[in-house]
Amino acid sequence: MSETILTANGITKLFPGVTALDNVDFDLKKGEVHILVGENGAGKSTLAKVLLGAYIPEGGEIKLEGQPVSLKSAKDGLAHGIAAVYQEFTLVPYLNVSQNIFLNREPKNKVGLVDHKKMEKDAAELLKSLNCDYIDVKAYVKTLSVAEQQMVEIAKALSFKPKILVFDEPTATLSEREVESLFERIHKLKKDGIGIIYVSHRMQEFHYIGDRITVLRDGKKIGTVGINEVSDSGLVSMMVGRDISQVFKRTPNQYKGEVLRTEGLCDKAGRVKDISIVLNKGEIVGLAGLVGAGRTEFARLIFGIDSASKGKIYVNGEEIHSHSPVTVVKKGLGMVCEDRKRHGLALKDSVAWNIMAVSLKKHFPKHIISQKKMIKIAEEYKEKLRIATPDVYRECRFLSGGNQQKVVLAKWLSADADILIFDEPTRGIDVGAKMEIYALMDELTQQGKSILMISSEMPEILGMSDRIYVMREGRIVNECARSEFSADDIGAYMLGIGGGKHGA
Repeated sequence: MSETILTANGITKLFPGVTALDNVDFDLKKGEVHILVGENGAGKSTLAKVLLGAYIPEGGEIKLEGQPVSLKSAKDGLAHGIAAVYQEFTLVPYLNVSQNIFLNREPKNKVGLVDHKKMEKDAAELLKSLNCDYIDVKAYVKTLSVAEQQMVEIAKALSFKPKILVFDEPTATLSEREVESLFERIHKLKKDGIGIIYVSHRMQEFHYIGDRITVLRDGKKIGTVGINEVSDSGLVSMMVGRDISQVFKRTPNQYKGEVLRTEGLCDKAGRVKDISIVLNKGEIVGLAGLVGAGRTEFARLIFGIDSASKGKIYVNGEEIHSHSPVTVVKKGLGMVCEDRKRHGLALKDSVAWNIMAVSLKKHFPKHIISQKKMIKIAEEYKEKLRIATPDVYRECRFLSGGNQQKVVLAKWLSADADILIFDEPTRGIDVGAKMEIYALMDELTQQGKSILMISSEMPEILGMSDRIYVMREGRIVNECARSEFSADDIGAYMLGIGGGKHGA
């Protein structure tokens, strides 16, 4: 890893009213994975796009193998050996694998027609180089799994014979096994001498694939460190500019008593297997695990969205029968879904209507809705949660991600839910909004409310939880109290290389 293949000096990128990158330096060595991290809006995606040629910077210089280059487009980047694998796939579902890999670059025969045999042979060789020769090059992409589609994306990028590959949040939609498979491919690419820029926020992954980490904050480079030179808490401090204890401030409470318990809960699809947990009053319990571990599926069972094949659920000591969202809402449960835009909000409806959506019967038991009262209640939550909107009549689709999330929270607070399931509560929002939500979570527990929190961000799990259950492949594999928290141990359990009182 001694040979530097890319150097970027003084990169500055401006958008109207915003300095997205401010005099940023970055370098990449041959055969290394250089991880690019930062909160939303820090500039990591912008920097990646500048290095790919998709954005033209206002200042700075890029050198490839010591020679200055001018990248005016993504096509220029490809011509210089820089390719990307994006989180959102660029494949055409109704074309086959080989057609996708060589789209608009199909090999031609002597009479100028597409040489399908050569195209399929070349596609098969690319997939074989990734140990993915099990993928049929004649199969339509729409028939492939998400992981197989991602391998096709990588093969497509490799077809340009790149010296540099940029991965943008590549594990966002992958299961645990698929993540492990991807990491194996990345290690192989490293051995082949390809330099990899890896854009991610999933700290649990860094130690398994990374060599160096560069941290951006507010468009500025904070520093570059070796993978073993910084702790998770130190990395968080670099990203947010303050100590982790300031970000995740928890207040001890005196509440006691069980409010939620599951016994041997299983789902019909086999993604949740014999799960038993307890949530106590005034407690935040974290559910840690990789994507695909079964955490969201477990939450959906508790909330009655999906039906359990086996097991029991108790709320305040009472077993729940005729399980459905309507039933559990009446019992005081609320759920902040992972995808707020699809499942948490009616985006074309007003802030006021969204806040009142599940509590109309509570506030208007005689079924006569007072617009004046509804607006008053919504405005109270707007002020309490500091929802940034000119008024509560505004449609939710016009709010930022952080403010949309606050509206979802307000919806369940207006319903006076005592048990809240938070599935990725701060996904896609900036650090300022995150801190406000963390403060609100702490305040809710002081009021005696209880929170079951699913999060893929290790600092969030460690910082906010009173206890943590670790899930892997649909099972609970470990439980630990706040005094026992260790990022290394939790990460080991998530990847199946740890043991403990719940087994490995």
